[in-house]
Amino acid sequence: MSGDNETWNVLFLCTGNSARSIMAEAYMNSLPEKRFKAYSAGSHPGGTVNPYALDVLRTARIPVEGLRSKSWDEFAAPGAPKMNFVFTVCDNAAGEVCPIWPGQPMTAHWPFADPAAFEGSDAEKRAIFLDVFRQIRARIDIFTNLPLRSLDKLALQKRIDEIGRDPAKAS
Repeated sequence: MSGDNETWNVLFLCTGNSARSIMAEAYMNSLPEKRFKAYSAGSHPGGTVNPYALDVLRTARIPVEGLRSKSWDEFAAPGAPKMNFVFTVCDNAAGEVCPIWPGQPMTAHWPFADPAAFEGSDAEKRAIFLDVFRQIRARIDIFTNLPLRSLDKLALQKRIDEIGRDPAKAS
């Protein structure tokens, strides 16, 4: 990695791009340090952002303007931003054949339970979304505090893999 003022592009992938990857994109982009520019996409986007995900983000005072469910094809196309990191945040996307990302970004799998699949009352659904959002926020906080410039590629890959398996080991 290089440059003192470098901004790293991060893509969060999921199948439907309606909840987990959207919350990760919005949270990372809300951080006061602008070292990262986050994006999200899905292999089979549903076309809409889950209203519970939007509710959790608004409650956390995170901007939701411009968030949309989109295909990962947008980020594999010519002229798309070059990704430095690509994180899958659900089991389905991790098992799918991903596009070839220009520039060979570092990749890792950070699994989170699918809050959109939970069935229960509105209050229970909100609680599940909030819990998953807290987990996403914790992993992103660990990642954004890694000394990216001082880690070689192998050490960095080990750390981002550890965040997906056991965030406590990576911090």
